[in-house]
Amino acid sequence: MGDLLAAVRPAAQRTPISGIIRTANYGRAKGPDVIPLWAGEGDLPTPRFIAEAAAKALYDGETFYTHSRGIPELREAIAGYYEDQFGRPFDPDTFFVTGSGMQAIQLCVALTVGHDEEILIPTPSWPNAAGASTVIGANPVVVPMDEDGGRWVLTVEALERALTPRTRAIFINSPANPTGWTATREEMEALLAFARANELWIIADEIYSRYIWTGATRAPSFLDIAEADDRILWVGTFSKNWAMTGWRMGWIHAPLALKQTLENLIQYSTSGVAPFMQRAGIAAINDGEWFVKSMIERAREGRDIVSEALGGRNRVVYAPPDGALYAFFKVAGIESSQEAAFKLIDEAMVGTAPGTAFGENGEGYVRVCFLRSKDSLSTAMTRIVNYLDSLG
Repeated sequence: MGDLLAAVRPAAQRTPISGIIRTANYGRAKGPDVIPLWAGEGDLPTPRFIAEAAAKALYDGETFYTHSRGIPELREAIAGYYEDQFGRPFDPDTFFVTGSGMQAIQLCVALTVGHDEEILIPTPSWPNAAGASTVIGANPVVVPMDEDGGRWVLTVEALERALTPRTRAIFINSPANPTGWTATREEMEALLAFARANELWIIADEIYSRYIWTGATRAPSFLDIAEADDRILWVGTFSKNWAMTGWRMGWIHAPLALKQTLENLIQYSTSGVAPFMQRAGIAAINDGEWFVKSMIERAREGRDIVSEALGGRNRVVYAPPDGALYAFFKVAGIESSQEAAFKLIDEAMVGTAPGTAFGENGEGYVRVCFLRSKDSLSTAMTRIVNYLDSLG
């Protein structure tokens, strides 16, 4: 067995174990009474009208090879969705349908960062972007964010300190998982100026843009300030807005000049997304705005429940997030976030994500996803608070 593993590419051997998956596997083995807040998904299934669109296309025989970059109708629907959000037209040919937002990130990394080259990743951060970089032999470079009272900030100065001649890209997730950090327009302008000055790509993961808690209808976007020739790739997904996490379907928005290159990358990875699934995506976008708004309201109520439970507690450092779906809080006395996650499962029957799953500077923190029903989330937070109180 050892000889076999030794024969595997070093880059593949270096891929980190996901602390989220490790915790989820542990919790699932305990049975259905554990309330699962470890993953970035809610507790609602995909709406029936979306599933029915997929079923109809499946029964109608849409089971053959299709357009690598997505059927035209879906790319047109996504372009229309962006037009609604940004108030200006978008070319459907600048959108590329992928097998999940995760694959979209993988392709963006493959497009921009080569072997032994570097991508800057502000942390705490969702670990999969770093993992996708490691797999291809690139080097993810951690850029620690500043924290004060539970609020996180990314500064250009921190990026400058991490910059080397090998740096090729920056991964920017705003609103951010797990911290809830949401870049202001001014912060995005500074980040874009830094990228332009150093000829870096920006991979913009803006999948939580509708989940914004500052009074706006969407979060600031690099699309608000970008020029046509800027080196920016945008990642999108059907997972969060339309309760389609298990469908594994997303997209990339990219400059038109990259059309053929991105099509080639898709062709040599998955060759495209199943056409009946793409029909579900069309139904989601064209007929599902009411559902998206209900999901946003569900998350808003969940944020309030979590904030009320954690606010003002002596052991807890927490600030309500400006965006996204997560509460990321520090607990005094926790020496191992991973062990704390296991104990919360064993003693409180609540599944959380350990802070170290998001980088070393997440030690001592716990993440919970608050996109759940009031009853379930209230029960979970009561159990968590009771557990914290039992620590003395």
